[in-house]
Amino acid sequence: MGRPSTVKPRPTGTNRRDFFKRSSSAAVALAAVPALTISASAAGYKGAFQHGVASGDPLADGVILWTRVTPTAPKSKIYVRYVVARDAAMTDVVTSAQVSTDPGRDYTVKIDVSGLAPATTYYYQFEYQDKLSPVGRTRTLPEGSVDHLRFAVVSCSNYAYGYFNAYRRIAERADLDVVIHLGDYLYEYGDGEYGNLRKLKPSHEIISLEDYRARHALYKSDVDAQEMHRQHPMVAIWDDHETANDAWKDGAQNHGDGEGAWPDRVTAALKAYYEWMPIRVVDKNNLRRNNRSLRFGDLVDLYMLEERVSARSQQLTATVPTPLGNAFVQTGDFADPTRSLLGEQQETWLTKGLRKSSTTWRMLGQGVMFAQLKAQGAPNSVGGGAFLNPDQWDGYQPARDRIYNVIKGADGKKPVNNVVVLTGDIHSAWAAELSMDPNNSDVATGGYNPTTGEGSLAVEFVGTSVTSPGVNDPGNGIAGYLKSQNPHFKHIDLNQRGYMLLDINRNRVVAEFWNVATVTAPDSTQGMSAAFQVSNGSAHLTNAAQTSARAGAPKLAP
Repeated sequence: MGRPSTVKPRPTGTNRRDFFKRSSSAAVALAAVPALTISASAAGYKGAFQHGVASGDPLADGVILWTRVTPTAPKSKIYVRYVVARDAAMTDVVTSAQVSTDPGRDYTVKIDVSGLAPATTYYYQFEYQDKLSPVGRTRTLPEGSVDHLRFAVVSCSNYAYGYFNAYRRIAERADLDVVIHLGDYLYEYGDGEYGNLRKLKPSHEIISLEDYRARHALYKSDVDAQEMHRQHPMVAIWDDHETANDAWKDGAQNHGDGEGAWPDRVTAALKAYYEWMPIRVVDKNNLRRNNRSLRFGDLVDLYMLEERVSARSQQLTATVPTPLGNAFVQTGDFADPTRSLLGEQQETWLTKGLRKSSTTWRMLGQGVMFAQLKAQGAPNSVGGGAFLNPDQWDGYQPARDRIYNVIKGADGKKPVNNVVVLTGDIHSAWAAELSMDPNNSDVATGGYNPTTGEGSLAVEFVGTSVTSPGVNDPGNGIAGYLKSQNPHFKHIDLNQRGYMLLDINRNRVVAEFWNVATVTAPDSTQGMSAAFQVSNGSAHLTNAAQTSARAGAPKLAP
């Protein structure tokens, strides 16, 4: 999310940032070695391990471990040792091995450790030439019967716009099972193009492989990002800025003449992403495919969706003037069922997964808002009204309807209950009940009752950004107007930075919206601004109280 105010000319067309701007003014282990015990002391690590350590994509029996070595001089190959232990002192060793890395991987190290126990916290550390990394902490997924989970959810972390205070607050929470990042982990712009609080490396817009690697290195050098990665495993999906603004399969709004071929830019961006992020490669023959699922025992199936470069059709242009910027109606090309956001292969994968899921909850981790966002609300029978953002699912309504039909149980299939959509991208916090026809008050004809939730098929929690700017909305006038036109939204907060905390059990899911006081300087102040819950068997949001931290959480890494 985010568009610079001053930048080189770009191809014309609708930009999903326009509404907000106008509103503001209106790796593989190579050789096993004998068991290695590494001291918990991290003395000397800052030279060799300048980018910290990380873990991600946990399974019930394994997890990805990551680091990056900075050698004192270029080398064709270097060797790194790692150790995994049950204790923070690194004395109860589970496994250890030696691996290699080289300039072809930008000296990053990525290990898919297996043979671990489910629902278990482990500690890990790396060694290079007697230099030790910090101790990291990770956790495997549970299996079988699971009663309770806690997730942190983040998106839109713009280095130039401020400090990652939200990351630090997440790092301090010892009771999290996982951190979910819903995209825009980094931004492609150059200095002063979209934020100027912190200087970027490189200073220009990133286009080449070397550029993307350098930008990832900058983000991984941030002390708050390092601490969050060090304490918790991450499950991440990219949105658009990991390549370029408003990316789609064959191009992007922020990719123009003089910037080379789009496929080359995507290849460079994704190679760097896979090198620098603690995630698995889903398809070695097609790096654009990154949709995947994780099962948290019998409590949650989490489906991470790829919505940018694998199959998305190009965004259409909004041409209907409104006080909130140009909008569009669901006619013409917007009503074309062949236009897709996920693509046929991913839609089929998601459909099968949802229908076969036997967990209590099914969660979709994805980039762009699923709920309708209208400048002027109206029932579908009279066109549905005027929609604001063609980059989100509103711009692909027939494709969204196909997902809705899966959830409601069309074509003689059973309904899919307890679906919770998790979203980032939009730099603001929202909670919505999901209906195919939210402005139709007649439930009997497929409508929706905003008071009781009848007609709602699922719910959506949209988390705000870590640093990227929202809308200046003093007095909540814009939020109030949007609620008047979109009765399915139960919460709209347009101008806070922070993260979401999910507390999940068999009876309900609670989403807490946590805000940090500032991003202009390092600061430890945070507060919960709102909380909503959805009960098992319902798709209706109600207000919730703050949940309690899990007792007896494993200790943080030292």
